Amino acid sequence: MPASGLFISFEGIDGAGKSTHIAALADAFRAAGRSVVLTREPGGTPLAEKLRELVLNDAMDPLSEALLMFAARRDHLQQVIEPALERGDVVLCDRFTDATFAYQGSGRGFDVGVLRQLESWVQARPDSTQLRQPDLTVWFDLPPAVAAQRLASARVPDRFESQPVAFFERVAAGYAARLNESPDRFARIASDQTKASVWQQLQQTVEQRGWLRAAGAPA
Repeated sequence: MPASGLFISFEGIDGAGKSTHIAALADAFRAAGRSVVLTREPGGTPLAEKLRELVLNDAMDPLSEALLMFAARRDHLQQVIEPALERGDVVLCDRFTDATFAYQGSGRGFDVGVLRQLESWVQARPDSTQLRQPDLTVWFDLPPAVAAQRLASARVPDRFESQPVAFFERVAAGYAARLNESPDRFARIASDQTKASVWQQLQQTVEQRGWLRAAGAPA
């Protein structure tokens, strides 16, 4: 009988260091003998990746943006996340629904009530009234000004990354609101520290839930 599936999402603005630590945690789970699915949102399936390109690069109003995000999420859940959890895999996802509430809801100022309705439609489990949510959401909390410095020479920014610092301050407030709504699901990690310190916090967070023994720091 396979081990219970495990769903962990990673949240935070670009520049917070999510990618490095997602990869390191994936390696740690694999070393412990778990099968790992490493994925992202928007994206994760051929259809969702096409929608990702539209969302990140094409101008559109907030409602269109939100609808595309949830359309991509629906396909991602059906094609990747739910099958992996049924197999007993560990799913590590770079962003999930909390990002939509933070970016489209708080950042763009879009109606949170509409987002909640979309969330209830898209993430309803077929066998219950509960929503599919991560077992753990790790929020890499980084001051927007620090993130901007980290990204300044990294790459050409997409239409989200090119937003002013005030936008990302609202995004951070949106993440904080989601944490306050679901404190047991969230782990907030201050990511304006050394890579080793951030990894230590992440490792302790996962260990405390009994999901993984101590693992080495990312290179």
